[in-house]
Amino acid sequence: MRALIAAFAAVAALVAASPAAADYVALGDSYAAGPLIPLQIAPYGCLKSSNNYAHLAAPKLRQPAFRDASCSGAETEDMTAPQGVTPGPNPPQFDSLDADTQIVTFNIGGNDIGFTSIAENCLSTTPTGTFCKSDYVHDGRDEISERIAETAPKVAAVIQGIRARAPQARIFAVNYAAIFPERGAFGCWPQLPVADGDIAYLREKQRELNAMIAAQAAVNGAGLIDWYRASIGHDACKPPLIRWVEPLLPANAAAPVHPNLLGMVGAAKLVVAAAGG
Repeated sequence: MRALIAAFAAVAALVAASPAAADYVALGDSYAAGPLIPLQIAPYGCLKSSNNYAHLAAPKLRQPAFRDASCSGAETEDMTAPQGVTPGPNPPQFDSLDADTQIVTFNIGGNDIGFTSIAENCLSTTPTGTFCKSDYVHDGRDEISERIAETAPKVAAVIQGIRARAPQARIFAVNYAAIFPERGAFGCWPQLPVADGDIAYLREKQRELNAMIAAQAAVNGAGLIDWYRASIGHDACKPPLIRWVEPLLPANAAAPVHPNLLGMVGAAKLVVAAAGG
């Protein structure tokens, strides 16, 4: 009898030690993770929030288990390789997938094109003029457009990799929320210190990135959650209680030029509407 009890105890301990299968898995970069939005959760080097859109949507998706593998700074390669963060590393995000996974959302591609370096390079000390477009458009080439085109097959590989590991899953690509006002050449310098001559160009590049994500989702059998369209009118130049993305000088708890809690709430509603059926 004691041997039987011991055997049951060993099995129970093994089950408790094994990670629960996740029927909803969230993957992605900082737009999925939610840097500096309270409360930040482990692994802390990923700057991940307990109130990012996946955490807000998960209870309403009625899935038995949930796992958020997103990590700020992630690129497409971090789906299959560890990502170096402090105290690090973050495991490959695809490790969160399995054959029982039913729903997957992902944000990816922005860091592959160098989103952070582009944003930093385009900061301006004056509201008028053109300061960074010429750095990327020269000799008949648009360097950012080339980066977006080069990232397209990587996004396709992410969707295909999810499908291979989670064949039952419904997969949803989430695009990037609007940073700049949808129309016009003026933003909100100095809160978002980009000169008027660069705003239309950078807005066009964000649309181009989102269009690439939409195209790769369509040809690879994934759905699209259009955070950009929903966020029009909630860009970083709107007042703090309206905007979904913070400017360089945030008024809400969020990283600069990243979604705030309002943006995460808006995205969560889109996720539930798309994946909750």
